[in-house]
Amino acid sequence: MTARSDHPESRTAPRGRLVVISAPSGAGKTSLVRALLERDRNTRFSTSFTTRKPRPGEQDGRDYFFVSEPEFEAMVARGEFLEYARVFDNLYGTRRAQVEALMDQGHDVLLEIDWQGARQIRERMPDCLAIFILPPSAAELERRLRGRSTDSDETIRRRLRDARDDMSHWEEFDYAVINEDFATAAAELAGILAGEGQRCRCDDPDHARRIHRLMA
Repeated sequence: MTARSDHPESRTAPRGRLVVISAPSGAGKTSLVRALLERDRNTRFSTSFTTRKPRPGEQDGRDYFFVSEPEFEAMVARGEFLEYARVFDNLYGTRRAQVEALMDQGHDVLLEIDWQGARQIRERMPDCLAIFILPPSAAELERRLRGRSTDSDETIRRRLRDARDDMSHWEEFDYAVINEDFATAAAELAGILAGEGQRCRCDDPDHARRIHRLMA
């Protein structure tokens, strides 16, 4: 009889979870995701592909993989994306092979995508963990967008219109985090991944009432 080996390398790590995080532009999603990655060393970020131009400070392969529209469409034709969508006249997509490889290695994988992509993911991988980030108010959202100083007034107005539509989809998610105080929101996000986020569940009546008030 062959003895069972208890060497760590002989054991297979549990498959990681897929965590989908969505938000309207200006809600602080990217900063919260970065804080979560710094806190949880087992979690990995799935870098999306996009056809939009890099913003100041963004790096190819870190923030996004920046590709041309013909390159993106060729990837769609080859079936490489787990999800993809057109947002603000640009295409965004998540490469399936990258996500699957990280999950097979035992890592939780974060996808920072819009609600359209999140809906596609939930249809294909219904056991994913879906989290929506909300601003504390429409006025604060506008202040944050204008504070970027990277967009024209026309672009900001369009982003605000689209943000209102984005926020109307929060009930499609498992959890919603209101980013009023960054440290509190970051702790709530980490708590959700640790299985301690009951107060942020979208089906919690008190939490749902608070969200409806901020959207009024």
